[in-house]
Amino acid sequence: MDGIWDKAREVGRLLAQSSEYGALKRANERLADDRGTVTLINRLNELEESFTLAIRAGTEPGEEDQAEYERLAAQIQGSAAYQSYEMARTNFDKVMLRVNEEIGKGIQAGEQSRIILSS
Repeated sequence: MDGIWDKAREVGRLLAQSSEYGALKRANERLADDRGTVTLINRLNELEESFTLAIRAGTEPGEEDQAEYERLAAQIQGSAAYQSYEMARTNFDKVMLRVNEEIGKGIQAGEQSRIILSS
C-alpha cells in the first residue's frame, strides 16, 4: 500500500509544478491583496450564514439582506481580482477532473488485470 501513497505524493508534486496551479496560486494571492473585494466576500459569507440560520429556523431572510446580498455578489463578480481567481480555479478544476478520470481508467485497468499484488 505504501506504493499508492508514494504515487499520490508524486502526483501532488507534479500538480504543484503545473502552470494551472501556479496561475491559481498567483490569482489567490492577488485576490487576498485586494482588501476591498475580500471585505465584500467576508460580508457575503456573513449574509449566507444568517440566511442558513433563518431558513433552519423556518423564517425567510429579510428583503434588505437579500438586496444587499445581490448587490455584493454583483460587486464581487465585477472585481478583476475575483474574475482572475475564478478563471484560474476553473482551469485547475479541469486539471483535477482529468486527473480523476485518469485514476478511474487506472482502476478499471486494474480490475481487469489478472495479476494480484500483495500488500
